[in-house]
Amino acid sequence: MIGVPPAATAAGTQQSSCSFPVSKTDATGTKVSLTEEPQRVVTLSPSAAQIMWEIGAKDKIVGVTQYANYLKGAEKKANVSGTGESFVNVEKVVSLEPDLVLAPNTVSKETVKKLREAGLTVYSYRSATSIEDVYRDTTVTGTLVDECGGAENTVSWMKDRLGTVRKAVEGEQRPDVFYLFYGYTSGKGTFIDEIVQTAGGNNVAAKVGISGYKQISKEVVVKQDPDWIVLNEQDPAVPDETGYRNLTAVRKNRTVVVPIEYMNQPAPRVVYAITNLTKQFHPDAYAAANATNTNTTTTTSETTTETTNASANSEKTTTTESNGQPGFGVTSAGIAMIGTLLFVRRWK
Repeated sequence: MIGVPPAATAAGTQQSSCSFPVSKTDATGTKVSLTEEPQRVVTLSPSAAQIMWEIGAKDKIVGVTQYANYLKGAEKKANVSGTGESFVNVEKVVSLEPDLVLAPNTVSKETVKKLREAGLTVYSYRSATSIEDVYRDTTVTGTLVDECGGAENTVSWMKDRLGTVRKAVEGEQRPDVFYLFYGYTSGKGTFIDEIVQTAGGNNVAAKVGISGYKQISKEVVVKQDPDWIVLNEQDPAVPDETGYRNLTAVRKNRTVVVPIEYMNQPAPRVVYAITNLTKQFHPDAYAAANATNTNTTTTTSETTTETTNASANSEKTTTTESNGQPGFGVTSAGIAMIGTLLFVRRWK
């Protein structure tokens, strides 16, 4: 049985109701208050947009950033991304006259200040480095946009699926896992570290003492000789170098490519990345744990059915183990030198 998305459980679950006026203190220490349900919302990160989609509030969104374009229907929303190092087009956001702006912690304080000085209500999220943080952000988003029931169902669905994962990996031998993108990796204190740990693996980067997002030398990787290599669709090839060719993960064809929007975004669809990695690392244990999950749901609306099908396809197909000889690619020096902060910021 595959994971059932939150929308599919909405019809049969007691809905929590929101109330207005409502106030929440955000990451800047500002008390953000709304006197009534917002009808026009702008999201300044793909993770915030994904949360809005999952809790059933996408119709309230009038503006998104360009990296949210993987969400169905996002192309119909205004693009509020800036150019170059400017991640947000403040003038565009203001022109949309939103009732609420949802900003990730990666949006500069100066940008948040400008939006507030223009008279907009802005909620700035705290940093998200754990699954618990996703639960928190999903819940607070639901409260702010009058989708408390959708948020509750989303969190419940996530906990249910991750409960199966934790049951599967309990007592299992953990393989060493190396996540690689543009020559960088994710160490302690990162969201990706928690993904690997939850899926039943040991994060090689954390194991060697790396914190945050940093470059890692080939020599360190070769010495650690990971059992699995995880890549994302933006940089899906193992470097075409001798040291990498001799790694256990490469010789045994254990490379996994995960959609970046599920791997790098602290939002509900991280569940798909975790469950798919667990299937790869612990296939028998996951199958046994999943077989005991007897939750069944019945879709009752066109919207629910559409969400169910899309999510089912995501879990089935978005993580793929390489077939045949693992693919190698030359990552140019120019790309390898891309600031990892830029990479992480734009995808959160």
